[in-house]
Amino acid sequence: MQFALALAALIATSTLCNAQAQTSAATTFPDHPVKIIVPFPAGGPTDVLARFLGQNLSEQWDKGVVIENRAGANSAIGAAAVASAPADGYTLLMAMDTTLVMNPITTSVLPYKPEDFDTISMAAVNTSILVVPANGPKTVEELIARGRANPGKLNYGGGIIPTRLAAVMFNKLAGIDAVFVPFKGSSDIVQALLDGSIDYAIDGIAPHLALIHDGKLRALAKLNEKPLQSLPDLKPLNAMAGLKDIGEMSTWVGFVAPVGTPAPIIDKIQQSVVKATRDPEIQKKLLPLGIVAVNSTPKEFADFVKAERARWEPVLRESGIPLN
Repeated sequence: MQFALALAALIATSTLCNAQAQTSAATTFPDHPVKIIVPFPAGGPTDVLARFLGQNLSEQWDKGVVIENRAGANSAIGAAAVASAPADGYTLLMAMDTTLVMNPITTSVLPYKPEDFDTISMAAVNTSILVVPANGPKTVEELIARGRANPGKLNYGGGIIPTRLAAVMFNKLAGIDAVFVPFKGSSDIVQALLDGSIDYAIDGIAPHLALIHDGKLRALAKLNEKPLQSLPDLKPLNAMAGLKDIGEMSTWVGFVAPVGTPAPIIDKIQQSVVKATRDPEIQKKLLPLGIVAVNSTPKEFADFVKAERARWEPVLRESGIPLN
């Protein structure tokens, strides 16, 4: 009996000490630079978002925030790097739908699991667009007509899985037989559109916007109903004749940390992310790029990811998309 009481007291003391240590660590967090890994090349929407938010977090914490691009394997390379990092809050991942939803459904062997991460907060919802070279079709209808008249002769590009999925669904609903060209990120898609390697693509708006305004690329449609400040006259793709079934296909991104990161540190980061995403100056910079800053609690983010997996699993299984 005395042994059991002593053991219970020891466990209680250990638990209390651990909780006090975590609280103390959160109080001083961060005491050195924090790294945010972006699993895509520089210049894409996720990278742009990370740099804006990273600067704000650096100012809040009075510590450096380093953005590191680890591109490749549909975000798996960057995700694996964070999954294996110490669970102390100093290495974070900008995780997308690709990372937490699409990859686990479609890839049999991944260097990470979704369970390797603790969710922190949603960060943004991004608008995707259907874009063509400046000398390409002037309307969606013209692109569809050209594709139908030239089966197997048009090339289309895609990077992350959600935009690949959107392009495949567009082709299917439009009755287009085109050749898919995979890319690691948006910067490569932009270059391929400019040099004529591909005839069209669905991608996030941010990397293409300046070239659209300069007349070097042309946006034909957006993939959601949200107002687009930078292209106010651009119509939703699902408003086009025969394409209503494509629905809304915004991409999203949020912050996660290695699993086991102390809850007080997760909470402190989450509170800082909320403050950053609500900053009017950041919202003002992001909105013209088609990026809407958002935030959530860790649980809300985890529940959202779970719902997204349930939503997309049957669609991806039936899509026939060349994913890997």
